[in-house]
Amino acid sequence: MLTAAQASAAPADGYAGRKLDWQPCKAPWPTPDTFQCATVKVPLDYQRPDGPTMDLAISRIKSTSPGKRRGALFTNPGGPGSIGLGMPMQLSEELPQEVLDRYDLIGIDPRGVGRSSPITCGLAPEEVPVDRPYRPETFDSDVTWAKTVADKCRQKAGDVLPHITTRNTARDMDTVRAVLGEEKISYLGASYGTYLGAVYTQMFPDRTDRVVLDSGVDPARAWRGMQQAQSERSAPAFDRWTRWVAQRDAEFGLGDSPKAVSDVFWALLARVEKKPVEWEGRSWTATDIRSLMRAAFGNLEASTDLFAGFKAAAEGATPPAGTEAAMPEKLPGSTTEKTWAVGESGGEPAYDNSMAVNWAVMCGDVEWPSEPEQYAKDAARDKKAYPIWGDIASNIKPCAFWDKPAEPATAMDKPAPNVLVVQNEWDPQTPLSSGEGLHQALKDSRMVTVTGGYTHILYTRKDNCAMAPVTEYLTTGRLPEKNLTCTNPDSSTAP
Repeated sequence: MLTAAQASAAPADGYAGRKLDWQPCKAPWPTPDTFQCATVKVPLDYQRPDGPTMDLAISRIKSTSPGKRRGALFTNPGGPGSIGLGMPMQLSEELPQEVLDRYDLIGIDPRGVGRSSPITCGLAPEEVPVDRPYRPETFDSDVTWAKTVADKCRQKAGDVLPHITTRNTARDMDTVRAVLGEEKISYLGASYGTYLGAVYTQMFPDRTDRVVLDSGVDPARAWRGMQQAQSERSAPAFDRWTRWVAQRDAEFGLGDSPKAVSDVFWALLARVEKKPVEWEGRSWTATDIRSLMRAAFGNLEASTDLFAGFKAAAEGATPPAGTEAAMPEKLPGSTTEKTWAVGESGGEPAYDNSMAVNWAVMCGDVEWPSEPEQYAKDAARDKKAYPIWGDIASNIKPCAFWDKPAEPATAMDKPAPNVLVVQNEWDPQTPLSSGEGLHQALKDSRMVTVTGGYTHILYTRKDNCAMAPVTEYLTTGRLPEKNLTCTNPDSSTAP
């Protein structure tokens, strides 16, 4: 185990002034010459700066108005395990012009991801899905799956895994800062990126400028607790949905009371448990529908359309017109990502790259329970308390069989007066309680809460009322004097 002094060490200053070979980014679609990519070599182990290295793929789009430029805005899209190289392109089309004037947009594929020395666990496609309902009769096979994944990761990437952590990713960010010649960086992070940003503010408080954390991860609940927070929030979201649908029985015909709607919902799942439903060109299991509905409940109309479509398809009827529009492009937690080449293409990362990094970070950041019996007990308890998702969230994961973390998790003990947390009330992935926990952990931060907001990640959505205070902060440095609550013009509200 590293000492506190060792854990804080980072030789970033030794990288200051190094030259980067910026080239137009190679991507699966046309990109402008202003979108540039480069590679930075960073230590695999920051305690051995002269040891093995990793390639870190970075990208940028420079400020559109050099005279107004303030500095570099580093970005992270979430995950852990998501590619970040394309973020500047995406944000250049979404951010207000006054923000684009003030910052170079910086994207990074985090270590181990995409074009940054990608890792693999060598997982077969059937080993990648993680949504496993708890049943006593199948628990032994769940344990076997979790141990198999951990063993395969160790066999394929054992020398690298201990170093794929949030703290080392934060060190990488600081190394890139030094290479770019920036004294400080500003930061826009979403979902997992909020935790990464929070860790950076604590490890390098003197090197942070303006920090926006969108859809927050509660540091006290990383990482098993975050999965459980999703199940906890799914219960009131489901109750809110059943009330809303019951008041519109004449329109939807799903029940004239919350209990009646709930009974229809669970009856459909019981039916699909016996025979998967065919809809929109694929077969859906009961677990698939639970996953999809849990993520959709905050959007009352869309989730109702989605459920009505599944119900009709399961009954052999034609789904109501338009219900297919509520179908997302991919299931929550899908590992399908577009990748970006740096310079000449070096080939695609392995199929399981995103999931391999996801496990490396979640298992390597904090220590998980190691006894399978603990997971079985928790999953059985949470199945009763939070039937939508509780057993899936608390069931055993590969982290039960992971090596212990190489260093302690980051203590949130330093003030963070330059942080703005923004959060939707009904975000299914990083629930409201999680965003509030992040705000409370980062002393002196400010928070904007969107009442009725239901999307996961909200800044850059043009119709979101949090857009204005975030843009003002990024452009002027003025945080709200106190925490704010606002409501989107089109927000669905509970009855």
